[in-house]
Order: sequence, then structure tokens, then C-alpha cells
Amino acid sequence: MNILILSAGTRNKVVQAFRKTLEGKGRVVATDASALAPALYDADKAYVVPRITAPDYLDRILEICRREEISGVFSLIDPELSLIAKERARFEELGVTVVVSPFELCETCLDKYRMYELLQKEGIRTARCWTSAEAFFAAKQAGEVSYPVFVKPQCGSASLHINLAENDETVRTLFDNEKDLMVQELMTGQEYGCDLYIDLISGKCTSLFLKKKIRMRAGETDKSVSVKDEKLFARLAAFAEKCGFRGMIDMDLFHDEHGHENENGWIPEGEWYLSEVNPRFGGGYPHAYACGVDFPSQMLANLRGEENPVTIGAYESGVVMMKYNEIAIRKEGELAE
Repeated sequence: MNILILSAGTRNKVVQAFRKTLEGKGRVVATDASALAPALYDADKAYVVPRITAPDYLDRILEICRREEISGVFSLIDPELSLIAKERARFEELGVTVVVSPFELCETCLDKYRMYELLQKEGIRTARCWTSAEAFFAAKQAGEVSYPVFVKPQCGSASLHINLAENDETVRTLFDNEKDLMVQELMTGQEYGCDLYIDLISGKCTSLFLKKKIRMRAGETDKSVSVKDEKLFARLAAFAEKCGFRGMIDMDLFHDEHGHENENGWIPEGEWYLSEVNPRFGGGYPHAYACGVDFPSQMLANLRGEENPVTIGAYESGVVMMKYNEIAIRKEGELAE
């Protein structure tokens, strides 16, 4: 069984996890638009491919699937998720399973206002949003929101182009000079991350890992500690299953800080707010994997036609992750092509 990881970038730990899980019974093939993407060199085979916006990109990926006899494919970047979800049938013609949520859900996750509407519909607490300066000013005038607020693109990832606004002039200037913006209420409190796996066959959430974020860097979790909350587990699993997500899901949450510590970690007494949902491996997933929450094994079981048992919360709380920098060294003649 061979796995294709698209847009591998710097996600070496994900590539390493799949190679370890396969134990020589299959190969990990990785692609990226840059030969300097270090995760390529932890794969069994690497390809440098065009950017995902190139006209021939998909044809190139399908060619790799044929050549390498790929069983399953997934991407590690948000902009590519909708592309492979939309073209799922072309992969399936080659016998390749695309491990990603349905196209409409990928589109909803990429569009922050559409996700806000979905969360509102499902009764999930989240930060309030407005898609025009006028609507925001009216809400502020009515006392529904106050400064500071975030002004950000409706579609985007990696915390790019986010502005903190503390007055009307800043909001108005941003909306006058940029398109497709939205205002988002500033969420305060402790930030958490949640990694979920939704079984490709049963549609059930089979694994869930919750971590308290200690420090962030470049939009990703840099340091975190594992925690548990059974009630929250049930709510997030039910939401993911009802919406129809599949495969790996990364969620960002905030807690209002009115809670207490016990031997199981952080037990909330206040309210949880879901701020973002990404239908892919999260940047902090290596923490979950190190704690035994093994998404690669579950994905491979699905690709063999096997349903996974539900093992939500099967990990130890109080385990800390600390990211650090590593380097990859190759001679120029050894770079992937």
C-alpha cells in the first residue's frame, strides 16, 4: 500500500509517522512545488511538481498516482483540499482513495464566514462576524460588540493578513482598500486545539485529542499540553459526524477560563467557543501522535476496507509538546526533481 502526501512542505513528522506505520509494507511518496521542502527527504520517493494553480498540476499528480501505484492521497495545505475533493472521481478511476472531506465542507472551512454560518446553524458557540463595515458599526452602536476586533480575509489560512482594529477609522480604511473582508469579534481566554479522525467507512469519530496551547508560532502550535474533557469530546464528535466530515480534522477552540485543574487536566466550568475547523492534519498533530493517537494507522485500516473502533480519549493527559528547529542537508545534485 503506497501513500501520496501532497504539499509536504515542512511537515516531516507526518511523513515520518506514515513511514513508521507502514513498516516497509508500503511506500510514502511526497510532493511539493519546491525542491527545498525538507519533508520530501523523509519520504521513500519525492517529486517536485508545479504549483497547485498551474493548469497541468492535477494531471501531474494523477500521473504520479499511476506510476507509484498509490492507494490513498491527501494534502497538507488548505488551498488544495477543495481541488482534490472536487476531482475525487478522477482519482477513484485509478483506484486511489482521496482522504478528505466532501468538497462543499472544504469550501465552507476555507470561507470563515460560511463556517460562522454553519456553526450558528448547528448551535455551536463561536465569535460573531460581520461582512461589511456598516453591519459591524450598526452592531457596535447597538452595544453588541466593542473594540478591539479582528479584520481579516473571509478566505485564508495560516493566520495571514489578519489586522487588529481598535477604532472605526482602522476598520473603514481596511474595508476601503481591500476586498472580501470580515470583522470578527475578539475571542479571549485560553486557546485549545483538537485533532479528530472521522472514519472513512463508518462516518464515526474514532479518535479525538485535545491540547491546551501554551505558545503559538506562525499560526501553528509551538508548545502545548494534553488535556481531557469528556463532555467536549462528545459535542465535537457529534458536530463532525453530523456535518459529514471525513478523515483528519483540526479544530481551534477558546475557553472562557472559568474552570479548574484536576488530575485529568483542565476541566471547564465556563463556555467553549469553536473558532476554526480545518479538514486536514493540524500543525500540532505530532503531539497527538506522540501520545498514541495514531491517525496514520486508522487511515491505512480504512484503505484496507476496515472500520476503526472508537477510541476517543485513549491517551494520557499532562503530556507536554515542545517544538524545536531541525535542519535537512543535501547536496544540490541530490535535490528532488
